[in-house]
Amino acid sequence: MKMKPDIPLSPVRKIGMMNRSVSGVVPSLGHYESALERDFMEMLRFDPAISVFTPQPLTINYFDKNGRKGIYTPDGFISFIPEVQKIPILYEVKYRKDFRLDWKLLMPKFRAAKAYCEKKGWRFEVFTEREIRTTYLENIRFLWPYLERVPTDGMKRHVLTILSDLGDADPDFLLCALCHDRANRARMIPVIWHLIATGAIGCNLEEKLTMNSYIWPQMGCQDEND
Repeated sequence: MKMKPDIPLSPVRKIGMMNRSVSGVVPSLGHYESALERDFMEMLRFDPAISVFTPQPLTINYFDKNGRKGIYTPDGFISFIPEVQKIPILYEVKYRKDFRLDWKLLMPKFRAAKAYCEKKGWRFEVFTEREIRTTYLENIRFLWPYLERVPTDGMKRHVLTILSDLGDADPDFLLCALCHDRANRARMIPVIWHLIATGAIGCNLEEKLTMNSYIWPQMGCQDEND
């Protein structure tokens, strides 16, 4: 899809402390106003396919069923790198409880956002804890520390070469193929988690990640370098 030239790049309103919410900053992404929004931003931060992220990206004018004018500022906007060919998303993060309580007020806003996105060639999505607080979120929280524990190129090549020879395995079996000494295995475990975190080793992160998870070599990653 051809990228639109008017993709929002900065918030349209200041994001600050809220009396009833948890607020703070997710590194490299910015401020959040609820714990659920923080969790969602952590998922976005882990996704290498995302090229642009903007919190509070724009304001949409709308009319409710009584003809009263209102304004709506969605929680965020994300677009993706061209290689994945995904449509940009304008989104709202909302607890299911709040959605049920306020749906009459929210629906005109969401309908206006959906119509706005249709004109732009984007997609409008509402994400709740059902979509956010998943096994995937648990897995990326486990993997995050290993992204910063960068092994040497030689260690990465060694692991990827052995896994390529095996074809597929699980972390426990791969460790057995890599070395027999227990101390050396302990040194290699962070290497495996790092390679899974960076995508050099394939793994289904929608399922709980364990030493028995199915893993495989990603094509073209035998000489992976950060």
